[in-house]
Amino acid sequence: MAAASAGEFAPGAAKVRALRVGFIGLGSQGAPMARRIIDAGYPTTLWARRQQSLEPYVDTTAVLAATPAELARASDLVCVCVVDDAGVESVLTGTDGVFAGMAPGGVVAIHSTVHPDTCTKMSRIAAESGIAVIDAPVSGGAPAAEAGTLLVMVGGDRLAVERCEPVFRAYGDPVVHMGEVGSGEVAKLLNNVLLAAQLEASAGILDIAVSMGVDPRRLGEVIARGTGASFAMSLLGPRGGEWGEMAATAGPLLRKDVGILAELVDGLAVSRGAVWDAADEALRRMGSPRGGSATKADTARGE
Repeated sequence: MAAASAGEFAPGAAKVRALRVGFIGLGSQGAPMARRIIDAGYPTTLWARRQQSLEPYVDTTAVLAATPAELARASDLVCVCVVDDAGVESVLTGTDGVFAGMAPGGVVAIHSTVHPDTCTKMSRIAAESGIAVIDAPVSGGAPAAEAGTLLVMVGGDRLAVERCEPVFRAYGDPVVHMGEVGSGEVAKLLNNVLLAAQLEASAGILDIAVSMGVDPRRLGEVIARGTGASFAMSLLGPRGGEWGEMAATAGPLLRKDVGILAELVDGLAVSRGAVWDAADEALRRMGSPRGGSATKADTARGE
């Protein structure tokens, strides 16, 4: 579906008013997503638990809401980009939550990376009020959000997805409809388990390079242009294999995602294979092993 301007979107040929968009979750990834929605000209309403998260938008056209319910009353589409399942449920189903304020016909897009069952549960609850829920996790981080090149993986009703796609294209390219509600989350989880495995493979190669007297940064530069290139190596290579702050931020998030996917495939007739061993080893390197004590997640991605 071709992207429409902010003044039009077209299920069918008729032109209608721009979608009114609400955005919740102004962290390191959500903030640039919200900014691109505003800059695209969509009437936008914002809410955050922390007042400081809203301060950068005071001089924009965005309206600041006092509660998620107030935000929802002013929105046709509400985008949620908070950290975890509990956060998603809280902002949607609370006494002053999105579902309490949104009119029938509205759409909620869950951009958070959460359990697919959370999305299907929210969809069932929302349907009782005539609201559609779609899951639309993203990949690429803040730089891709700022550039408008996030990968958006969407699950949900086709017509609801088509209605929202012009907004998604304000910050995403490509936007891929994966299937029913929850399928976008499954795609994101598969992606992140593979990323964890590739981080371990890249770290292992850089360890070998050091043991053989090869500069790991230079090797990273070489591999970036070779057939062994990967996004994981692009992260570790310039650091010479040192994890630094990435371990503290990415580790807890990847542990959550690997754990969710492990739960989903448990009992399926599929071999987990080397990818799981590599992913678990990467988590251990980052100090976030599965089954270990909880560590603080990257709350900067949330509200």
